[in-house]
Amino acid sequence: MDAAHRRWWQIFEVVFGLPLAVAGLLQIVIPWSLPFGAGAPVAAGIGAVTAIAGLAFVVLARRQFARFGQPTDPGRPTSRLVTTGVFAISRNPLYVGGVMVLAGFGLLFNLAWVLLLLVPGVIACNALLIAPEERYLGAKFNGAYQRYANTVCRWIGVRTGELSAPESGREFRE
Repeated sequence: MDAAHRRWWQIFEVVFGLPLAVAGLLQIVIPWSLPFGAGAPVAAGIGAVTAIAGLAFVVLARRQFARFGQPTDPGRPTSRLVTTGVFAISRNPLYVGGVMVLAGFGLLFNLAWVLLLLVPGVIACNALLIAPEERYLGAKFNGAYQRYANTVCRWIGVRTGELSAPESGREFRE
């Protein structure tokens, strides 16, 4: 099969859903909140802004995929390397956005278990989702993907030095 993921569970919803479900159960059984005290409204505000920014990342990434006719499901084949728009600052804006939404909700509602269990979720995301996607894209798009990966960070940011940051509209081709 010509796709990055071959198993039904290799999706964000499962990889982060399991730790989120465990966090929810732990919150019921062993309630745990962070000691924000008088800073609780500030933490909640930061959480709300983080969640909204994460949602924006997800929406922009989905729009960019749709613009180029590419699936958002990594279990389906892709025919084009998308490197513009939000993909110019993150190779994985859907995952970045999802993590930001979950972290934002954790702060907004002071759910310490959610924040703590995001860590294994991110580790699992790197190993179970991102690594297979990078192998797939590297094999499918060869040098173009390698140049892109050398310029744009896995999670967020651009690298400077030998390669310059991609400008909006710049594509990495063979």
